[in-house]
Amino acid sequence: MHSPLELTLVLLAAAVIGVVAFRMLQLPPMLGYLAVGILIGPHALGLASDSEQTRYLAEFGVVFLMFSIGLEFSLAKLRAMRRLVFGLGGMQVLCTIALTAPAAVLLSGRYHLSWQAALALGGALAMSSTAIVSKLLAERMELETAQGRNIISVLLFQDIAVVFLLIVVPALGRDPGDVMFALALAAAKIVGAFALLLFVGQKLMSRWFHMVAARRSQELFMLNLLLITLGMAALTSRLGLSMALGAFLAGMLVSETPYRHQVEDDIKPFRDVLLGLFFITIGMQLDLEVVFDHIVLVLTLLLVSLVFKFLVVTVLARLFGSSSGVAIRTGLGLAQAGEFGLVLLNQIGALKLADPALVQSILAAMLLSMLVAPFLIQWSDRIAMRFAASEWMLQSLAMTQIAARSIQTEQHIIICGFGRSGQNLARMLEREHIPYIALDLDPERVREAAASGDTVVYGDAGRSEALVAAGIHRAAAVVVTYANTPSALRALYHIHALAPRLPVIVRTVDDSDLERLQQAGATEVVPEIIEGSLMLASHALVLMGVPMRRVVRHVQDARDARYSLLRGYFHGIDDDDDMFEGDGVRLHSVPLEPGSVGVGRVLGSLGLEQMGVSVPVVRRQGVRTLDPTPDMVLQENDILVLRGCPEALEGAVRRLGER
Repeated sequence: MHSPLELTLVLLAAAVIGVVAFRMLQLPPMLGYLAVGILIGPHALGLASDSEQTRYLAEFGVVFLMFSIGLEFSLAKLRAMRRLVFGLGGMQVLCTIALTAPAAVLLSGRYHLSWQAALALGGALAMSSTAIVSKLLAERMELETAQGRNIISVLLFQDIAVVFLLIVVPALGRDPGDVMFALALAAAKIVGAFALLLFVGQKLMSRWFHMVAARRSQELFMLNLLLITLGMAALTSRLGLSMALGAFLAGMLVSETPYRHQVEDDIKPFRDVLLGLFFITIGMQLDLEVVFDHIVLVLTLLLVSLVFKFLVVTVLARLFGSSSGVAIRTGLGLAQAGEFGLVLLNQIGALKLADPALVQSILAAMLLSMLVAPFLIQWSDRIAMRFAASEWMLQSLAMTQIAARSIQTEQHIIICGFGRSGQNLARMLEREHIPYIALDLDPERVREAAASGDTVVYGDAGRSEALVAAGIHRAAAVVVTYANTPSALRALYHIHALAPRLPVIVRTVDDSDLERLQQAGATEVVPEIIEGSLMLASHALVLMGVPMRRVVRHVQDARDARYSLLRGYFHGIDDDDDMFEGDGVRLHSVPLEPGSVGVGRVLGSLGLEQMGVSVPVVRRQGVRTLDPTPDMVLQENDILVLRGCPEALEGAVRRLGER
């Protein structure tokens, strides 16, 4: 028996090792959590026990995740999605339960399943994993896509339906009148909770947050945030509803306040750590011995459940107006089992409604389906393009719309993401009469911005087709404005494959992922924290009476030390040299022509340093090498970026041009 401290250390060590290993294998970290949970769990190495306390603590990961998702929704958006939530979501749960009955008849001869057991198993099968799917959609920036809205709508209804199912399953052996009374009471609780939180809470939340923020205490703000999140979760739990549903409603209320973005940043550390613990506890429940002893049954149940649920969701999504491609992506996103399904299955086992061996086999199949879920979502685009006959036409139409906006532009800027940073960049480009085209995945934002005259279209910068349609081969540069490293890496991969010489500027929160982004092809990475500190320092110096020209020089020196592209500048016809103080350092690109003196020699032997010229960048076949070493052997068609004063640059160009 481990002490709480020892158990915490085991879980933390396992989480770190698992995430590092799966990151190195270029696999989702979520799989690392699930894998280490299986490994250290009571059914494998036995390093950690699957205790009630551990599972309860891990459930807070789902609470904070649902709170974060609620921040992305507004009351208006929820009202607009009510057809999907109660229509598509309701039909998915009802159809899954109803269609499970024939399968129960087939199994009844061997496992003696009653109609009560069939109903309970259907309810467990109807659930999908809110934690897994929501996190993957957020990482892939697909929450605002058509399939993302479908999936979130169904998951929300499942969270509501599980309240009824948790009442129905234990009451299956009782008098039918007791069941109906319990269901009516649950419905009243749900309606009351929604009315209390959405109508009364909406009026109070903004005033309360404003009063807390006015105290100007980060500690108080954080305590208030935890109080709101956990308090709403506890309230719905006390009413017999799920904590996740309460957290979602709390997030939706906070999204109506001006403090949404600050809340989103503050809640992220709690969400990610506790969510990782949740996935570890899910993996700890998998008994590998059961899997191997009943391997045929487990694999059969796994395949049948995945295919069955995929078909049900896909058909219903089509009936509710989704295209074939969107319907397939929705079905793949919801095909796996869910954490609430595991809770229902535990109730089935405790009430002995089904054979224990069958329950264990179903549990193993459900857990394996959750392990498969990241791969299904990751491959959903390929599968949809392969099997949806109309998907090519719809994608072509979307690409045509993007191309129609960019066809007349050349030497333009492609802006990936049209949030606050993207919109500010667009305003500055407009003032300088520089053309741009922005890609964004929020249809409401695209509609409103396009109506106001902005050159923004609906498109995913992480897809090569969208980049080609946006005119990447004619563009002057690309700017990735969203501070999401996985999405930025996906965009950089396609940008580098299509136009390896094209400059790409990437925004990030800090410089922790600097090397990864540069290795992926980013010309420059702009960390918000560093830029924020420079602005703070400049304002502080001005307030202290330091002359503005010295303040500008300090900021410029700090940026020169941090950003390679700002250590000097490429001179243009319209440049005003009086604007630049100091030694007038410039940048100049020189291609190595075949037969020139530098070809085949090491960089350090050219004597450029003695001339006062350095080489910060060497480009070779589109690959950019920062701060090349003196022993680098130069090749034909290499492009050397030289840095130095104008006189020194002229001498270096003559030296490199010798034959």
